Amino acid sequence: MNELQNQSRRRMLATTGGLMAFAGLGGVPSLAGAQQAAAKDAGAAAAKPLPAYADWKDLDSMIVHSANTIELRRSAFGSGVVTPLDRLFVRNNLNPPSEEIVKDPDAWTVEIKGVGKPRSFTVAELKTLGLESVPVVLQCSGNGRAWFPSEPSGTKWTVGAAGCVIFSGVPVKALLEAVGGIESGMKFMTSLGGEEIPEGLDPKTIMVERSVPVEALADAILAWEINGEPLPLAHGGPLRVIIPGYTGVNNVKYVKQIAFTTEQSPAKIQQTGYRFAPLGESGAPVHASIWEMPVKSWITYPSEPDQAVKAGKVQIRGVAMGGMSAASKIEVSVNGGKDWQKAEFVGPDLGPYAWREFVLSATLDAGTHELASRATNADGDVQPEERLENNRGYLNNSWRDHMLAVKVA
Repeated sequence: MNELQNQSRRRMLATTGGLMAFAGLGGVPSLAGAQQAAAKDAGAAAAKPLPAYADWKDLDSMIVHSANTIELRRSAFGSGVVTPLDRLFVRNNLNPPSEEIVKDPDAWTVEIKGVGKPRSFTVAELKTLGLESVPVVLQCSGNGRAWFPSEPSGTKWTVGAAGCVIFSGVPVKALLEAVGGIESGMKFMTSLGGEEIPEGLDPKTIMVERSVPVEALADAILAWEINGEPLPLAHGGPLRVIIPGYTGVNNVKYVKQIAFTTEQSPAKIQQTGYRFAPLGESGAPVHASIWEMPVKSWITYPSEPDQAVKAGKVQIRGVAMGGMSAASKIEVSVNGGKDWQKAEFVGPDLGPYAWREFVLSATLDAGTHELASRATNADGDVQPEERLENNRGYLNNSWRDHMLAVKVA
């Protein structure tokens, strides 16, 4: 998987002309300006109600951008490693199916193709094949889009399109043992979601079907449970593909078919959507696909821009993720990245695909302090200062963008 990550990053840099080629395409927005924009967006979104399929969410903790895009407020992450379901973000590319499909989740069926013995399984049958629980960071590909100066289309997420949760289900490897393994020559695992396609539309233009390299199945599961509860419709119930380390769109909801294929899906969402394309260009197969998550971190406390923190000892908290390997080091700056201090990981270590909580005990004098965090993963990848510009605002892991100004009095 490390080689896959390195290949993916090399493809990304090659197809975009490299980081330096992007340097002149957009400046770094001022911290104050970025925070004001985010606050404005948050204020506008706060008035919107939760959609019916997610009305059990904690509205006070969420920013409702639309019926299919709901973000957790930066100040609402709390101090637990596992994100409560009522605070987990929601992102749907299409409207979710009817609530009827989760009333009898064991009856849901998924078809398996490109294997020695193709067949369909009900969820009840999948439950006889094995069980594994996998703590993972679930994160939208566009988390952090709000800070791109090019203002790409899509939801202006800041940090809240992410959470750390525990999915439970059958390992894909166990499923393959039951169907005679993958047919020779197959390069991708292609998952199709069960959303309804409106009549008169070409399914390829709208269906959610995503392909990932077949190597990704090593830790993948088909999940029917999240944080010990049946998977709700808002998060892909009754059955969802979970590919640890990969961005949310690749973890297909309401999965009704898994095919092992020689080529990537012909669906628009795969061929031109979720591609790392340069500014001014449309996504195309020549551009790297948005698959693996990079190393990333951000501070969650203090994080209220309008609330002053009392001068003196302050416990600066946040979360850090390694992407395709565990977060191994975390540093915090209280002066905008001029100096860095090693922070400490706290709480349980739930594995390489989960995030770690961190804390730095710092003495802050009265004034304004720019707080930033910088993570390093077990592969040696360090969270960069600047974002990689791209046409849709994907994979923003810039520590400078995620920095925030805090008033101390």
